[in-house]
Amino acid sequence: MVSRLLRKNTSTARIIGFVISNFIGLAIVLGGVQFYTDAASIWNDSDSFIRSDFLVINKKVTSENTLHGVSPFSAEEQADIAAQPWVRQAAPFTASNYQVRASVDQGGRGMSTSMFFEAIPDDYVDVPGSQWQWREGDAEIPLIISKDYLTLYNFGFASAAGLPQMSEGLMSGIPLRLTLTDHSGSRTLNFYGRIAGYSNRLNTILVPQNFMDYTNSMLASGQGSRPSRMIVEVNSPGDVAISKYMETHDYEIAGDKSATSASFLLKVVVGIVLSIGIVITILSLLILMLSISLIMEKNRDKLHSLLMLGYTPGAVASPYRRIVVSASAIALLMAVGATLLLRHSYSDALAGLGAGQGSVWPAILIGCALTIITMTLNLITVHRRVLGSWRITR
Repeated sequence: MVSRLLRKNTSTARIIGFVISNFIGLAIVLGGVQFYTDAASIWNDSDSFIRSDFLVINKKVTSENTLHGVSPFSAEEQADIAAQPWVRQAAPFTASNYQVRASVDQGGRGMSTSMFFEAIPDDYVDVPGSQWQWREGDAEIPLIISKDYLTLYNFGFASAAGLPQMSEGLMSGIPLRLTLTDHSGSRTLNFYGRIAGYSNRLNTILVPQNFMDYTNSMLASGQGSRPSRMIVEVNSPGDVAISKYMETHDYEIAGDKSATSASFLLKVVVGIVLSIGIVITILSLLILMLSISLIMEKNRDKLHSLLMLGYTPGAVASPYRRIVVSASAIALLMAVGATLLLRHSYSDALAGLGAGQGSVWPAILIGCALTIITMTLNLITVHRRVLGSWRITR
């Protein structure tokens, strides 16, 4: 009876306006979040050993420095890089200051080649400790090599030399005999190499830092070569300030920079879309709050009468609470449905670009959180208006 009595002055047009505006805002927010979740895999590096927010910096090789070589990073240059506002932390590459020879036996056919080692602090290598550790006295060394090296072997050297091609798994199971010799040739250390993984972003042969320190101390009298490359953890790999700094100091970022730039651009665009959606959601919240206030103002006399007849504030407020909850829930369900339809429309295109489908739960949870906030604020408004009428009645 209370609901029928208070429903007479309810403006259906205002409620529908809230549902539509809230639906549009939520749909924009949920669609933007879902698209970012699905499309991020295109630019996110699948490298499981170096995160995408790590950049490798080296100096440019130009015609002017070709003859005398590129100078390594000085202590002042390293400190200047670490002091940049877009840098979280930075560390130099440690290079081997001795000769490395690797050999492998493939079914009676041997192959050997010269190699080099580099090392970075273990904090920068995202490998479980059990797979990336070496202790003095161990004969086996874990290695991380560039995938490009395996590709060059399979489609270049192996084809020309008549050797079998090898997959990553097969190559990882073949022990490498490593011979480390100082530059004078008077001292030699022998180890076995085990490939712990392949990296898309590190064009080097990586060994644990403590192994590098040990071998440099044994074969180079502790004198490692000065660093020619730096690894830097940045706040955002696509930041424009990074490119400006590289151009100013004649540095360059190793690897493919288009992926990081595209990822940064994606974040910016999604951020703009989410901001628009949030603004529309806030406006829809204000629309419902204003509508509820106007409806309750029109029903002020009825509210007073019902309260004077002994109805509790909760019973009087229940019709308006149902309006708030039902309108918000309908807008959320419509937004989720629109998001799923949008995802279905672009899923084939993203799959053609090599993207994997992300989870829909982040978008749904964000929609639920925004809906709960909207309902809570509107319910608080209803509660205050009813309490205000109750105090006047008393």
